[in-house]
Amino acid sequence: MTVKEYGQFCGLARAMEVIGERWTLLIVRDLLLGPKRYTDLRNGLPNIPTNVLATRLKQLEANGVAVRRALPHPDRGVVYELTEHGQELQPAVTALGRWGARGMTEPRPGEIITTESRALSFHTAFRPEAAGEDTLSYEVRMADATFRLDIDGPSLTVGHGPHPDPGLTIETRAGRPVLDLMRGALPPAEALTSPDLHIEGPPRLLTRFTEIFRL
Repeated sequence: MTVKEYGQFCGLARAMEVIGERWTLLIVRDLLLGPKRYTDLRNGLPNIPTNVLATRLKQLEANGVAVRRALPHPDRGVVYELTEHGQELQPAVTALGRWGARGMTEPRPGEIITTESRALSFHTAFRPEAAGEDTLSYEVRMADATFRLDIDGPSLTVGHGPHPDPGLTIETRAGRPVLDLMRGALPPAEALTSPDLHIEGPPRLLTRFTEIFRL
């Protein structure tokens, strides 16, 4: 497999040789949420040509960033997942997402919002210094996706699906009200009475949510 080399003895140049191709970091973003089948990746990146997706996955495998794993019985098929080496890209992906989000207002014509990009937004907005030493759990339900958020001091874990024991549940028919909470455009007191949001749990945990997740 041909690698586009920069000809520089530099860590950033080497990193770009591995993950600098178009679509590669978005594939990594999706795999940071857990193992995925090829079809899951294809559905999460609807604009990627199938031959490009296949090539990028092979490149990630060749560089030790991702591996293929056969699912055990009774499940069938193969999933792709990040190696430990690949998981180390989490801080870089989060930092790039935060940097890019500064210039975002509304989606451009034709842009979609995927489940994976929403999950990244929680990592992007997470402020470990605001979390302190708290241990908190949230369930965020949107129209087409549910996320479980676990905060353990400066550490955040984002997963798909209902939380087994959420301290606070935020439910909305769309993602915009949650984004407004994280941007500070919707104060917690107003969110509690907003017709676009349904909150279950102590109001103080909603205030903590807006302090910990801030864009």
